[in-house]
Amino acid sequence: MSQQSSVIAQALVALSRAGLGWGLLGVLAFSLTVPLTKVALTGMSALFIGSARAVVAALLALLVLSITRPRRPVGAQWARLAVVGGGVVVGFPLLTSFALTTAPAGHSAVVIGLLPAATAVAGVVRGGERPSRVFWIFAGLGAVAAVGFAALRTDGLAPLDWSDLLLLGAVVAAAIGYAEGGLLARELGSWQTICWALVLASPLMVTLTAIAWAAEPPTATPVAWLAFGYLGVVSMFLGFFAWYRGLAIGPLSRVSQIQLVQPVLSIGWATLILREDLDRATVLGGLAVILCAGLAVRTRLDRK
Repeated sequence: MSQQSSVIAQALVALSRAGLGWGLLGVLAFSLTVPLTKVALTGMSALFIGSARAVVAALLALLVLSITRPRRPVGAQWARLAVVGGGVVVGFPLLTSFALTTAPAGHSAVVIGLLPAATAVAGVVRGGERPSRVFWIFAGLGAVAAVGFAALRTDGLAPLDWSDLLLLGAVVAAAIGYAEGGLLARELGSWQTICWALVLASPLMVTLTAIAWAAEPPTATPVAWLAFGYLGVVSMFLGFFAWYRGLAIGPLSRVSQIQLVQPVLSIGWATLILREDLDRATVLGGLAVILCAGLAVRTRLDRK
């Protein structure tokens, strides 16, 4: 191998590690979303939580954009931003908020554990990435391990009901939004992408927030408002700074597999916040999920 090839290889390895690092930071931010949504639901309606958190994030986005004045999206980028907004600003928050009105936090992690595989598929369709067969094996094992872990944690899989269908819809919406947002972040920048998507979706979310407030004004405790604040500032805004940067550095299919640890983290947070029990089976299951995630992100990826 020539010296130039060696330098290029080292640079690619460094970039891959940076992508994984930023992706992990985003997953850490997102891992509190499910348990804190459950906390916020104690004094707020699902429609208010799902829409108002996006309004809070949009106000922050407007502030950031007005100060930094980045390059504006052009042409088809606006349509692609609408896809991002529809997936991660409108679809995922609203669908998960309504699902969590009846579904336990741990059970919700069963379905959300499918998100890494769904994002990898979206990355193949939109990003032109071609993961190896070994990658798909480990990604599939990771999805099975995540679902099995969460099912074991919640005493088995219950029959599908409307909340499960909502969560499945949330997974599809988020996967599409993640893949398109990761590609756009390579053109616009990570924080610019989520800021423009939030602003684009803000008229709809402001309208839904007003409807929710009129129908059922919040009667939340300070703790519930703190949980809602996290959802608006971190889950809906700052977390995407890191997540989209990681996906943009990529490879998108590999970085997305870091999400396999999110159900483990979410149930861990639920143990601390919602006082759920933590047993040996949970610890062993969590380690299995993390192992599958590590194997998936270490596989090679062939690009078109």
